[in-house]
Amino acid sequence: MLDRSFGYYWLVFIGVILARYLLMAGGTHLLFYSDLGKFFAKRELRLKSPLWRLIRGDVVLSVLSAVVFALCAAFIMSEYDLGATLLYTDLREYGLWYLGVSFVLVLILQDTYFYFMHRVFHHPLLFRWLHRGHHRSGDPTPWTSFAFDLPEAILQAIFFLGVVFVVPLHFITLLAVLMTMTVWSVWNHLGFELFPSSFPRHWLGRWFIGSTHHSLHHRKYTVHYGLYFTLWDKLLGTHDPNYENEFDSALRR
Repeated sequence: MLDRSFGYYWLVFIGVILARYLLMAGGTHLLFYSDLGKFFAKRELRLKSPLWRLIRGDVVLSVLSAVVFALCAAFIMSEYDLGATLLYTDLREYGLWYLGVSFVLVLILQDTYFYFMHRVFHHPLLFRWLHRGHHRSGDPTPWTSFAFDLPEAILQAIFFLGVVFVVPLHFITLLAVLMTMTVWSVWNHLGFELFPSSFPRHWLGRWFIGSTHHSLHHRKYTVHYGLYFTLWDKLLGTHDPNYENEFDSALRR
């Protein structure tokens, strides 16, 4: 394997991250904020139409976040070249079964890290400095999915800086986690509900965060701090007790 410079990695990753953001956020916006999208969506969750001025603000924050995450990715690859990380490429090293186990493990660890970090962000003394930009647009759109204040982007990137040094991960697993994070974040900020009214009552669906669940966070601020799962919200009392009723109400609007 040829070693590359830090600058080379950064340029590659900022291009990839921005392209991913523009394709995912832009593609879902074109789909769901058009007449075609109404065919797929069960109900719109937004209380008012999005303003392009606020969308531009989300895009600016997302570009800054891309810079931070690209720096993080460049650092990880530079450390990998030096043999300092636990990233690996040989599937035989841990076996195929470990791909799935490590994938689920990282999602659980990331969700836990995100829940407590996110809850701290909403402390009145810290919100303005760490998280206000993400909520500036009010009701979210797909463009909000990557719109982080600079300190928040740094703290989110730190998770990946840490995990590659403590958990052996195949590059396939790491890429799968990153794609899951991107898709899930866009889905959470979609502004439309895609699932039927039975979703929050289903034995599996009630453990996963979706568009309505996260929309309530953007509306109420004091509930629903998780990223993928509802576990920590339920354990620590930040799960909205009226979530199922809110879900039904959203579908009836």
